Amino acid sequence: MTRLKHLADINGPADLPGYDPSAHGTGIVHLGLGAFHRAHQAVYTDAALAAEGGDWRIIGVSLRSVEIVEALSAQNGLYTVIERDDAASTGRVIGAISKALSGAGGGAEILRALSDPSTRIVSLSVTEKAYGISRDAYQADPSHPAVAADLAHPETPSGVLGLLSAALRARRAAGHDPFTVLCCDNLPDNGAMLRGGVISFTEHHDPELAQWIADTVAFPSTMVDRITPAATDETLADALALTGCEDHAAIETEPFSQWVIEDHFPTGRPAWEAGGALFVEDVRPYELMKLRLLNGAHSMLAYAGFLAGCDYVRDVMARPDLARLIARQMDAAAATLPPLDAIDLQAYRDQLLARFANRAIAHRTAQIAMDGTQKLPQRIFAPAVDTLRAGGDLSAFAFATAVWMRYALGRHEDGTSYTLNDPRGEEITAALKDKTEAAAISRALHALPGLVPNSLSDSPKWRGAVEQKLTTLLQDGVEAAIRKEAE
Repeated sequence: MTRLKHLADINGPADLPGYDPSAHGTGIVHLGLGAFHRAHQAVYTDAALAAEGGDWRIIGVSLRSVEIVEALSAQNGLYTVIERDDAASTGRVIGAISKALSGAGGGAEILRALSDPSTRIVSLSVTEKAYGISRDAYQADPSHPAVAADLAHPETPSGVLGLLSAALRARRAAGHDPFTVLCCDNLPDNGAMLRGGVISFTEHHDPELAQWIADTVAFPSTMVDRITPAATDETLADALALTGCEDHAAIETEPFSQWVIEDHFPTGRPAWEAGGALFVEDVRPYELMKLRLLNGAHSMLAYAGFLAGCDYVRDVMARPDLARLIARQMDAAAATLPPLDAIDLQAYRDQLLARFANRAIAHRTAQIAMDGTQKLPQRIFAPAVDTLRAGGDLSAFAFATAVWMRYALGRHEDGTSYTLNDPRGEEITAALKDKTEAAAISRALHALPGLVPNSLSDSPKWRGAVEQKLTTLLQDGVEAAIRKEAE
């Protein structure tokens, strides 16, 4: 069977790039070559190249993994994006990635790509835990392994902050313009967060360079949205049917995609609006909407669904009681949001519910449940603070927190255990050792440093609501608690 390597080899109904990839140079280095980037930013770049051309192809970097780099390198960067809904599956071959690099063997080649004057944008989707930036202060965290290693050896970096700092140092020394740094991770105020991390990291070893970065480098914020489950054997089989070629880098996703971008690119940018991107002056209202409605509901349904035996989001939505709780979560979140121009929050809520119910997307609850301590503060606790301040109903946020606490115990009701995929997993397990009562569990998890805001931890109303719901989960069981909440 022919491996997907050349557009001329494709023999199937998949759409092809609307341009000749070989006719366009690179202008972007992207750190974090996972499925989300390939289903999102690379697709927008593909549309921009087809619409207006330009040297904007992407050098994709996987900081740790070699598997995806090997797959894309064997295919000249080509891969298939499969969009699925209840009606059909369609395929599109993406030509926007020109080269794939791995950081597994060191960062020298990556640093050369970042330092090249042709690189005008460095985008990132590495997940929060890879940055090594403290959320509260937007400062580099010296205790983070990658940050500590790069602070000790700034001339041979391998972490995100070290690579960006070293590349900007090389560009300044060579007289090249700085690149624009574009964070595409699902984090609030992500541009300011990354700016603070890079500058504070650089201050440790080169205060003059840090000031130059502060004065000259753009860090626009973004809001991103597209559900992208992990690829399966079915993904690869469908890619073969759509292209007539074996595609080891194929991914699947939903038809919906959203990208809101702060329009601040001093050295230029692709015409991403050709793919539907929205350029705005202030991204924060949009990211707040998405974090609280979509991501907040995702977290709640992931913990409740996982504990109730639902492997996928679509399975959760097929249960009327859980579907009611998801709608309640969204309504509670929407009540904390300011009006937003050109956005109908009720229509957005209804669209989210339809997306979650898409039977063609196999999005695992266990995948969404990962890294809860890094997600809950902005998704659940922040709107809970606003609701408490306004004297509103805390039920939805208290249940979401209680069901996370039940999940944090690491065991099902039948006694079988599961792994807490969380950067603070060991800390959580230690804090909950020998604790079986709701009050003790709640007290231990509320006491984790830097997790729950003091306005919640110190509130008897909040603590009482969480502990009441956790008591029901523990004493009556997950199913009974879900039924009670959905009444």
